[in-house]
Amino acid sequence: MREEPEADASRAQYEFWLRATSDGVIVADPAGLVVSINPAGLAMLGQSAEQIIGQPAERIFDKHPGLVNLFKRTGEQTLDVRLPRRRLAVGVGNTLADGGRMVILQDVTERRNLDERRDSLIDAISHDLKNPINAINGFAELVGKFGDLNEQQQRFIDRIDQTSTRLYLQIKRMVDLAWLEAGMPLEHRPLQLRDVIERAIAEAEPVAHEREIIIATALQDPLPLVMGDPARLQQAIYNLLHNAVIYSQPQQVIVIHSWGDEQDVYCSVADRGAGIPDDEIDLIFARLYRGRSGMEMDASGGGLGLTMTRIIIKRHGGDIWVSSNLGTGSQFTFVLPAMAEN
Repeated sequence: MREEPEADASRAQYEFWLRATSDGVIVADPAGLVVSINPAGLAMLGQSAEQIIGQPAERIFDKHPGLVNLFKRTGEQTLDVRLPRRRLAVGVGNTLADGGRMVILQDVTERRNLDERRDSLIDAISHDLKNPINAINGFAELVGKFGDLNEQQQRFIDRIDQTSTRLYLQIKRMVDLAWLEAGMPLEHRPLQLRDVIERAIAEAEPVAHEREIIIATALQDPLPLVMGDPARLQQAIYNLLHNAVIYSQPQQVIVIHSWGDEQDVYCSVADRGAGIPDDEIDLIFARLYRGRSGMEMDASGGGLGLTMTRIIIKRHGGDIWVSSNLGTGSQFTFVLPAMAEN
């Protein structure tokens, strides 16, 4: 007889949760008829319990065919639904013990509106800042075509071109970082990390050559496949290489090493630069952070590359860390899940 009080207590807790939660909850029986809906769900749909209880769940969303099809599928599914004055994130849960289904409604109107305003702002900033820089580059190139320039004039033109290019790349990094932090969708497909590494090296070679830095490799062949976005992973590895280059002295060697097993794939970038003080290790991935050694060396960079790299690796289900000895260099290492053979 003890089971009845426990069942009553569980039922009371469930009823309390239904009333208290800010999410809408709709429960349908095996025949697809709505047997319960909580106050939050009624408010989101703008209907009364009398209008919904006993009705086919599909009829509630008859203006949203995608949601009707979602409700018919097995397993957990989610969908965004736009109502006249609301945006809902709708989740259809797994089949209940009695064969019924549970639908969870989340009001994401404010969140989606903020996302759209943020995306518009990012687009506007990108457009408004990039266009003047392109104009500066164009005028600098045009001046160079007016005639023979003396050495000082050519140096000024080159400085304008280099500075505007740096500013353009910094703006691009800021926009990319904003998109990543906003949850920009990533491509997910099987890829060979070795190929991505080699493309990142090719991208970093011009900067390394200019600073007389050598990039050496120690890459396992073949590496296990990983699932990811090749463009973003290339960006992450390039950021690590670029960071190593700007903190290295001429003639120094940077080593990029990659290895893996059935579970994980690793990649490390090691330099022989100034190193990182112990009190800065925990700050090194923070946005806009530049260590003391970078300031002392006047290393170029805006403090966004490592932040961006960390976000990319984390969004691929991986992790990244750094080990460093002051005066002897640093090693950044990240790990990604390896794809199962099947």
